[in-house]
This record gives sequence, C-alpha cells and structure tokens, in this order.
Amino acid sequence: MSVRHLLRPAILAALLLAYALPAFADTAPSVSALNSGNTAWMLVATALVLFMTLPGLALFYGGLVQSKNVLSVLVHCFAIAAGVSVLWAVAGYSLTFSGSGSYLGDLDKLFLSGLEPIHGPSAIPETLFVMYQMTFAIITPALIIGTFPERVKFGFVLAFSFLWLFLVYIPVAHWIWGNGWLAGMNVIDFAGGIVVHTTAGISALVAAVMIGPRPGFPNQVLPPHNPAMTMTGAAMLWVGWFGFNAGSALAADGSAANAMLATHLAASAGAITWMMLEWRQFGKPSSVGVVTGLVAGLATITPAAGHTGPMAAIFIGLAAGLVCFVSVRWIKITLKIDDSLDVFGVHGIGGMLGSLLVAVTALPQLGGAGLAEGMNALSQLSVQGLAVGLTAVWSGAMTFVLIKVLPVLTGLRASREEESEGLDLSEHGERAYDFN
Repeated sequence: MSVRHLLRPAILAALLLAYALPAFADTAPSVSALNSGNTAWMLVATALVLFMTLPGLALFYGGLVQSKNVLSVLVHCFAIAAGVSVLWAVAGYSLTFSGSGSYLGDLDKLFLSGLEPIHGPSAIPETLFVMYQMTFAIITPALIIGTFPERVKFGFVLAFSFLWLFLVYIPVAHWIWGNGWLAGMNVIDFAGGIVVHTTAGISALVAAVMIGPRPGFPNQVLPPHNPAMTMTGAAMLWVGWFGFNAGSALAADGSAANAMLATHLAASAGAITWMMLEWRQFGKPSSVGVVTGLVAGLATITPAAGHTGPMAAIFIGLAAGLVCFVSVRWIKITLKIDDSLDVFGVHGIGGMLGSLLVAVTALPQLGGAGLAEGMNALSQLSVQGLAVGLTAVWSGAMTFVLIKVLPVLTGLRASREEESEGLDLSEHGERAYDFN
C-alpha cells in the first residue's frame, strides 16, 4: 500500500476538523467569555444564602422553642432544604425563569435541560444561577415553619411546604424576577421583600389563625429554651444575609458593595432600636429582643438594598425596629394570634414596609441609586403597593386552600398527648437532649 493511501484518511479527517471547528466556535462560548470575578463572588454568595437556612435559621428557630421540640424544628429545615432542592431542579427553575409568560414560566428547562454555559450580562454559568436561586426557594418556605412549631405533624409540614413552593413562591418569583407581569410594571424588589418576605409572612399569618395556638396561649408564656442557640443562629443569618442581598446584584460590582453596606447598617439600626424599646418598656434588653430587631432590619432592607444609600438604610433599620416591635405585640397581645416565632410580625411586616419605603429611599436626592426607568416617587409607590397587595392576597388565598385540603391526606395537628410529650419524640422518635 502506498504512502498516499495511508495518508488519505488522515488528510480527510483534518479537512473535516477544519470545517467543523469554525461552526463549533460560533455556538460554544469560549472560556474567556465567562466572568471569573462575578462567578467567584456568586459561588460565595450562594453558599452564604444556603448557610442562612442550614444552620442559621434552624438554630435561630430551634433556640426559641421548648427543649422537647428543638429537634423537630431542625428536621423541618433540613427536610425542606432537601426536598425543595430536588423539586427546583426538576421543574421549579424552569417554571420560574424559562419562557416569557406573564404569569408563569414554561417547561423548556424541565429537569434542567438546555442550560446555557453563560447566563445573563454578568456572564456567570447558568448552573450557578440555578443554584443561587435554589437557595432562595429553600429559605422562603422554611421561614413559614416558625409560625406553627410544636404542634403540627411532620407529614403536613412537608406536603404544605412543597405544594406552597409551586402555588405561591414560583408564580410570584416569576411575576417579579422572571420577567412576568409585575416586572413589566417596573416593580422594585432587589432581593425578596415581596417574593420572599411578603409571601412567607402573609402565609404564616393565615396558617397561625387556621391552625390555632399552642396550649396555654396567650396566658402561659413559653420562654425560649436556649437563647444562646438563637443568638448563634442570628449571627449566622446576619453574615449569610450579605449573600442574600449583595449577591442579588449577580455581579461583583458597585451595586453589590452598596447592598452589603446598606444591609449591615439597616441590621445594626434595627437591633439597636428594638433593644432600646425593650429596655424602656421592660427595664432590661433581652438577647432575643436584640436579634429579633436585627432580623427585622435585615428583612426590611432586603427589597431596597441595591437601591438605597447608607443613611437611608439606617432610617429603614430604625423604622423596621419600631414598626415590627409594635406589630409583634399587636398580633400576639391584641389579636391573640399565636404567630409563634413572629414570622408575620418581623418578616411579613418588614418585607412589606421595605417594599414601600424603597419608593422614597431610592431617590438620588437621598443618596439612592434611582427609581425604575420612567418612574417618580408617587408612581413607584403605587406600583409597589399594588405588588405588595396582590402578592399578599394570592399568598393568603393559596395558603387557605392548602390548609383546608391537606389535613385530609396528612393530618394537621399533633394530639394533646403528643404535644405534651414533645414532637421530637412523637414525630421522630428521638430527643435533642439526654438529661439522664
């Protein structure tokens, strides 16, 4: 066989490769198209937001309940994190961020198919965007469990959380963050004052009313079993919230830096305000009061963090501490609603308050980054109020339906004997503490 015959296959392969490479280069982004700085920051921010739920929120809530129920609260947080993660990958992400529907996404990215190597102007991998948004989908239903601990069956918690994800969180997230109809109206919700805190807070209020109070409420005070655990969880929430708010810029840029500074200042102002109010009213500032004010400041700055200047952020924190302090006492003392861990009073009220205040604090005259394009303070306030109101109605209605229907399948409340024994043992067959 001649040398020419031996070389012919190699020459043919080289010609085919030369023909294919330009086409491949046109369709596959080069590695250099990825913004490594933005990607590195978003990897950190994603881990920080997950850190807020596990272990931050789990410890924060766990310290506030009785010792016989602390393990059940931790299990709720872990199970919700795991279940929501799988559901988000299967269909949640696609329904939220795929397609151009006004009210809901489509199924083009079902099972995370068709993800792009590069996502959006920040040029991060779409897989990273999926994971970042997943952490928001995790913590939102996890917030709600703070309204009915110590009295609800584990099966109900899981069924409620997973169905609530699809009926409430995903539609609202699409309306605002998935280029839905509210996004078209120029609603500002930088990191979730409406999508996260309003949905969770309103749902928590409806759930608290429908499920009913713990035995002895409101006459019998059930003190936190471990305030130190709650403070530890709150510290983790504070740090993790930098990923929640600054990460929502989706880039390592000035907007992220501004959001981080605004977040920290609002949290600090909220903690100080609540501490001083409690000190004046009860004579002593409690550790739980300080961290509750902290979380109120964090929740209230969330929708405005990337748009609000430092001094306006302090004002938001002061307003959060005052308004949420009054709201918590009004809900429990006046209305006698056992919103056990103050989900509505802190997250719901705070998220709605911040979503309205952004119409003023974002003004350049007050050091803000500006309102949405074509909007003035009045028109922005009107849009913000509409978004808050409609989200509240939708969240409350869907929660009402779920709590009416699900108990037929899962049960709802533990028996009085099981509540007395504690859900750690009755629902999970374990105890968090061995006192023997």
